[in-house]
Amino acid sequence: MKKFLFALSLLLATASQAQVLSVGDQAVVINDLLADRFDNLLPGMMEKTGIDMWVVVSREYNEDPVMKTMLPAEWLNARRRTILVFYRDPKTQKVEKLAVARYAVGKSIAAAWDMKKFPDQWDALIDIIKTRNPDKIALNTSRNFGHADGIDHTEYTELLQALPANFKPRVVSAEPLAVRWLETRTAREMQIYPQLVNATHKIIEEGFSERVITPGITTADDVVWWFRQKIRDLGYDTWFHPSVEIQRQGRSLANPDVIIAGDLLHVDIGITYLRLNTDIQQHAYVLKPGESAAPAALTQAFAQANRLQDILLSQFKEGRSGNEVLAGALKLARAEGITPTIYSHPIGYHGHAAGPAIGMWDKQDGVPGTGDEKLRYKTAYSIELNAASTLPGWKEPVRIMLEEDAFFDETGIHYINGRQKQLYILPRSASSLGD
Repeated sequence: MKKFLFALSLLLATASQAQVLSVGDQAVVINDLLADRFDNLLPGMMEKTGIDMWVVVSREYNEDPVMKTMLPAEWLNARRRTILVFYRDPKTQKVEKLAVARYAVGKSIAAAWDMKKFPDQWDALIDIIKTRNPDKIALNTSRNFGHADGIDHTEYTELLQALPANFKPRVVSAEPLAVRWLETRTAREMQIYPQLVNATHKIIEEGFSERVITPGITTADDVVWWFRQKIRDLGYDTWFHPSVEIQRQGRSLANPDVIIAGDLLHVDIGITYLRLNTDIQQHAYVLKPGESAAPAALTQAFAQANRLQDILLSQFKEGRSGNEVLAGALKLARAEGITPTIYSHPIGYHGHAAGPAIGMWDKQDGVPGTGDEKLRYKTAYSIELNAASTLPGWKEPVRIMLEEDAFFDETGIHYINGRQKQLYILPRSASSLGD
């Protein structure tokens, strides 16, 4: 715990400087966050879902997405076949954490395979199952969530073949438990998340500046690779290749990929750090000669997209499905004359994380399966959407595409590190960028 607090203090102290912890200090934080989740999160989740035994199975280099989140920082992969068993004792209400493996899996999951007594690994697992006699044996199978569908065909088949006949009817999908495990953020994680989102905002702010962009020379692809390199240089990872798009009034003799005055720029970017992910989309406008601000029409279009964000957040209520939130937001937005497209999603261990889907860009009537999932507290979302506006002199509707990360709990839903409320302007005073 002392090591965790020290590493966390370093993280908070260096966040404003866009620095990251050493690999060793990152491991301290990751492992302490994981132990906290096992001890304080998992027992309640197993009780609520009615699952008393959860079996997670993977082989090296073919890891279940859930198992990847359960391995200690020192383990980059499973080892040979790794089997994790979580058993909630109905009498003590405590969760036993066992590894049917050659080694303990970190400090939280004890090794539970006596290889002399059970040379076959499946026999060791079956002995654990027989001894505890669970009502349900949950495996990671899921039709709707790839994150919760991680047991492969071979492992599933061999496990079922080894399982005694009287236990086979007890096998159930672990989807409700796996989704909750992946989507739920702890209080400790939410101490850290604002620093990640702040770092992402700062990277965008610098990328959309004259430090990086010279109109008439710099291409959108140049900026994309600047973002990719910047993320790497700062010590972060990214879970997807960034994108930079140009919306332009009329045609230009210039290369369509070269950024010029009058362009509306859009970036989609996310970083990965301490096993958490961000996902942000923002805009910048390149001033024309004689301009000191973006055209009023663009400013109004941006304000309309901000309003769409407000409308969407107003629909977040515990127990509503993603599809219900989507339908309610679209109805209100259209009533205000906004042309909306909403495609928001949970975020956390994965960029496109497990949990309720709130639309997809090509599914504005609802998303079967994942959109039927209910909203729960202590979850994070990327509020991702766009509002289209027809502007004077623009042949195509201008789409203001925004995405900001937010956290949903009993107090409501709030942006983790604020949101963009006005366009970045290029060029702008170098002094505003700091040292």
